[in-house]
Amino acid sequence: MSRWSNSVMVIASLTAAGACSRGHDNQTRSTAAATSTGATYVVSDTVIEDVFQASGTAAPIQQATLSTKLMGAVTRVLVHEGDVVRAGQLLLAIDAQDLNAKRARVAAGLEEAEAVRSEAELHATRIRALFADSAAAKAQLDAAETQLSRAAAGVAAAQATAAEVAAAEQYAEIRAPFGGVVTRRFVDPGAFAAPGAPLVVLEDASQLRVSVMAPPRAVRGLVRGAAIRGTLEEEQVTLKIEGVVPGPGANLYTVNALTANQHRKYLSGSAATLALVQGERRALAVPRAALVREGALTGVHVRRGEETELRWVRLGEAFGDWVEVLSGLEPGEHIVLPTPTEEAG
Repeated sequence: MSRWSNSVMVIASLTAAGACSRGHDNQTRSTAAATSTGATYVVSDTVIEDVFQASGTAAPIQQATLSTKLMGAVTRVLVHEGDVVRAGQLLLAIDAQDLNAKRARVAAGLEEAEAVRSEAELHATRIRALFADSAAAKAQLDAAETQLSRAAAGVAAAQATAAEVAAAEQYAEIRAPFGGVVTRRFVDPGAFAAPGAPLVVLEDASQLRVSVMAPPRAVRGLVRGAAIRGTLEEEQVTLKIEGVVPGPGANLYTVNALTANQHRKYLSGSAATLALVQGERRALAVPRAALVREGALTGVHVRRGEETELRWVRLGEAFGDWVEVLSGLEPGEHIVLPTPTEEAG
């Protein structure tokens, strides 16, 4: 589900949140004085991007469900689910004995049609010579030419039938149309293959398409080819906008964006988001390096005099090395950043 980040009066709301947090002992915890040796950062109201986080899923650019136009028994299945295949690789074979017999009949018919055409050409050549010497009537010439045309048409028909058989034979061998991974295998040797029935599903996840839906106000200014931030399985990625089109629902648009998927790191169907920037707004933000995580809780070390306390906070949007704080801090407070030694540890 998408979430709209509204511009708010951050200082007032965060001041109230900070006052509330001081009234609850379970939201803070004293820490050793040694923590205060790190550098400090003064929390202040700042300007950040106003972002509409649109959620969706990632799917491969290339995906194919392979089937056949033939009806017959599956004789060989050479792949299993999860196999990586190359373009043109044989995946499975279907019994083509009927096609073999038909091919032989067609070849014989083509040979006969060519013999008839050769004879018609010789006859037409003789009649043309006789007609030129006034030794043959015009009717004889016309008949010879007609016979030759019919013979040529017979050869063309036989060639078309041969091409049809050759095309059908291609469906007896199911080959990979592109390199990728076999994700589904529907048949085993001995199974019956019917025209149009799925046999194997193949996908190439080396490039993914992230599709999300958003309202019109969130997609204004998006142009094809522009870079856009996003996440795949909660990891930051950079994508390129493929297009923005009207969505399936009223008052919604679909935004498609592409990203490379080196070594197929992310799987098809991975959870994804796109950060649709709407402008700017004011908020409190702290460096990512200042965050302390314990289980599901996130906090920062706040300096209070000579000591520090670990205070739990509620976070909002993340942007680069900074994270928005929705509650738990107020402007003017000092937070302690880890020293380089602490970061390395």
